[in-house]
Amino acid sequence: MINGQRIVVVMPAYNAEQTLEKTYHALPHDTVDDVIVVDDASGDRTAEVAAKLPNVHVIRHELNRGYGANQKTCYKKALELGADAVVMVHPDYQYEPRLATAMASMIANGVYDAVIASRILGTGALAGGMPLYKYIANRLLTAYQNFLIPYKLSEYHSGYRAFSKEVLEKLPLAENSDDFIFDNQMLVQVIVNGFSMGELSCPTRYMPDSSSISLMRSIKYGLGVLSTTLEYKFSQIGLKKSARFPRGKPRAAD
Repeated sequence: MINGQRIVVVMPAYNAEQTLEKTYHALPHDTVDDVIVVDDASGDRTAEVAAKLPNVHVIRHELNRGYGANQKTCYKKALELGADAVVMVHPDYQYEPRLATAMASMIANGVYDAVIASRILGTGALAGGMPLYKYIANRLLTAYQNFLIPYKLSEYHSGYRAFSKEVLEKLPLAENSDDFIFDNQMLVQVIVNGFSMGELSCPTRYMPDSSSISLMRSIKYGLGVLSTTLEYKFSQIGLKKSARFPRGKPRAAD
């Protein structure tokens, strides 16, 4: 616990047999109360590896539902376990697991409602091996969203994030995609609902056994970011209703 708050780490997993255990052992277990691994019908031994780890709740989808659907299961289970702060850590060891304490602390101490671990702050992304085309796409898409959304982030596309219980209970996550664009839709929902969001710098490791989506899936994600932002914008100016982004008064960044 941190400041009397229950900390739960969730790991949406797919074919993570080679890296799951290493990621788990790098977590700050002195502050993490529970770990949840949701295996999205992997073709390898992900679920079996997870089941052998101590203090891990393992859920396995019998059919592959997608990255977004995996997160929905993760957050539902975390709330069932009484989580006050939830940190999502990808089990491919690409992000630094030890930062979970810092991220959870920002929430448990009431500094922010949500926290993003940014690969862009400092020199982490390219130094860690992020492909140049992904880096350029990240910068362009982030600039686009920073221009149209009144909340400035160094990147909208990090998969390492933490949320308070209140965020997970209020956001209409069921309205979001079951695919990779879920991540981006969720961040926009955080802003639409007036929650505060902070960032910290995170080193990353792009290694052969780290998960990575294909070029075509990356393009699909990029198009999803464009449409998500327009859906948000049209909703907020009253041109089109959106159950995902109901019209409101988002809080501007400090």
